[in-house]
Amino acid sequence: MKSKFLVYLTALTSIALWGLSYIWCDRILALGIPVEYFLPFRIFIAGVLLLAVNLVFRISIKVRKSDWVTFLLLALCEPFIYFFCETYGIQFTESPTISALVIATTPIVAMGAGFLFFKESVSWQSIVGILICLAGLVLVSKARPDTSGRLFIFGILVLLIAVFAEVGHASCTKALAEASYQPTVIVMYQFLIGSVYFLPMLLTRGLENYEPELYLSHDFFVPLLNLSILCSCAAFSLWAIAIKHLGVGRSSIFLAMIPVATALWGWILGDEKLLAWQWAGLGIAICGLILTQVGGKRKSGEKSQS
Repeated sequence: MKSKFLVYLTALTSIALWGLSYIWCDRILALGIPVEYFLPFRIFIAGVLLLAVNLVFRISIKVRKSDWVTFLLLALCEPFIYFFCETYGIQFTESPTISALVIATTPIVAMGAGFLFFKESVSWQSIVGILICLAGLVLVSKARPDTSGRLFIFGILVLLIAVFAEVGHASCTKALAEASYQPTVIVMYQFLIGSVYFLPMLLTRGLENYEPELYLSHDFFVPLLNLSILCSCAAFSLWAIAIKHLGVGRSSIFLAMIPVATALWGWILGDEKLLAWQWAGLGIAICGLILTQVGGKRKSGEKSQS
C-alpha cells in the first residue's frame, strides 16, 4: 500500500507542477517573448541540470546502441512535436477551451496504445471513469461556445497530432524504463536531444526580435528557471516513474487533470475565482480519476489470481 501511495503521489505531483507551468508560461508570453526562444532554453537548462545530477550521484548515463533510436523518438515526440503542435493548435483554433478538451482525449488514445503495444488490460471501469473525468473537465474549464478561428479545423488536426505525440512519448518512456534506464537519465537525454531539434527554430524565429534588456531580465529568468527545474527536471522524472509502475494507459489518465490543476493554482494564487459549478466539476473529475485507477487494480488483481 505504501509503494502504491508513493506511485500515485509521484503522478499527482507531476500533474500539479505541469498545471503550474501554464501560469509561468503565461507570464513569460505576457512579456512578449516567443515560444521559439524560451522553450529551447527551458529544456536545455533542464537537460544540463539532470546531467549534473546524474554525474554527482554517479548514475550511469551509458546508452546501449540498440536504444538510441528509442531515445531519438522520445525527444521527437516530446518536447518537439507535442509542444510545437499544442502551441500552434491553440493559436489556429483561437479557442483555449476546445483545445484543452482535445488534449484531454489523450487517455483514450493512450489506453488503446497500452492495450496494443504493452498488453495492458482495459476494464469497463476505466472507460467509464475517463468519460466521467472528461465531463468534470468540461465544467472546470468553463466550457462554452468560443469564437473559433479561421483555421479551426486545421487547428483541431494539429492538436490531435499533439495527442498522438504524447502517447508516443509515454510508450517510449515505458520501453526505456523497462530497459532499466533511470528516470533522470531518460529525461536528461529527452531534453538534451530535444533542444537540438529546437535549435533551428531558436536561431530563426526565436531571435527575430531579440531585445537584450527584456530577454535577460529578472522577470524572464525567474519563471524560466521555475519551468526548467520544477516543471521539467522534477515533473518529467517523476512522470517516468509513474509510467513505469502504472503503465501507459493508467498513467495518462492523470494528464486530463492538468487543466484542473491549473484552475486550482489560479485560485490559490488569486488569479482566478472558481464558481460553485466549477468546484462541482472538480469533484466529478476526481471521482472519474479514482474510478479509472480502482478499475485497473481490480483487473490486475483478477489476473494475478488466475
